[in-house]
Amino acid sequence: MSDSAPAASPWTRPAMDRVAAPLRQQVIQALRTAILNFEFRPGQRLVERELIEQLQVSRTTVREALRELTSEGLVTVVPQRGAIVSTPSLDEAEDLYEIRALLESLLIERFVQRADDIQLARLSEAVEHFAASSAGTEDIRVVLDSKDQFYEVLVEGAGSPTLAGIIEGLQARVRLLRATSMSEPGRSGAAVAELREVAAAAARREPAEAARLCAQHVRNAAVTALRHLRESQGSAA
Repeated sequence: MSDSAPAASPWTRPAMDRVAAPLRQQVIQALRTAILNFEFRPGQRLVERELIEQLQVSRTTVREALRELTSEGLVTVVPQRGAIVSTPSLDEAEDLYEIRALLESLLIERFVQRADDIQLARLSEAVEHFAASSAGTEDIRVVLDSKDQFYEVLVEGAGSPTLAGIIEGLQARVRLLRATSMSEPGRSGAAVAELREVAAAAARREPAEAARLCAQHVRNAAVTALRHLRESQGSAA
């Protein structure tokens, strides 16, 4: 990880609304969104003074927010550097993808078992929306947001708050890796084909097959993302 990562100065955000949600939660959400939307880049320093000035909140509130994001794995505190946007190591990324494959296969299995016909139809619609977004823009944030809609349908139909909470935290941590994978030429088209197969198995009410296909989809994405991570870490060594 390079010490030359830029500071947070380019980020702009209106001052917090002190009437709406609790101030601390607003700050956490603002910083979380900025990280997930790549307004803060992996390895970038999050300078307390600049965040305080931008958000117009106290040092205590900013530090509390950074502690929460550290617990979520989105921020890492590095001695002599302070808080930075997390960049997963290769070992961490491998574990994240394998855990994701296991959890998402369980999620789709529960979805097939519990979803009604309307939810099954919405899953196919979500895949086609993802296909259209992938073909219609090069903005990776738009593509990732459309992929998130697929997972939103899965979570709703699975009817498992426990799985939903675990997967939500995991998705946030792997968003950078997903962006890397989806940016690979040809990967979006392959992902669309894979998700169509998942949706088709779900429509046939085949939970085991849908789970197998979903796990394979995640592992296919891992191949691309991990290759890029190996190359980037090798060049930085």
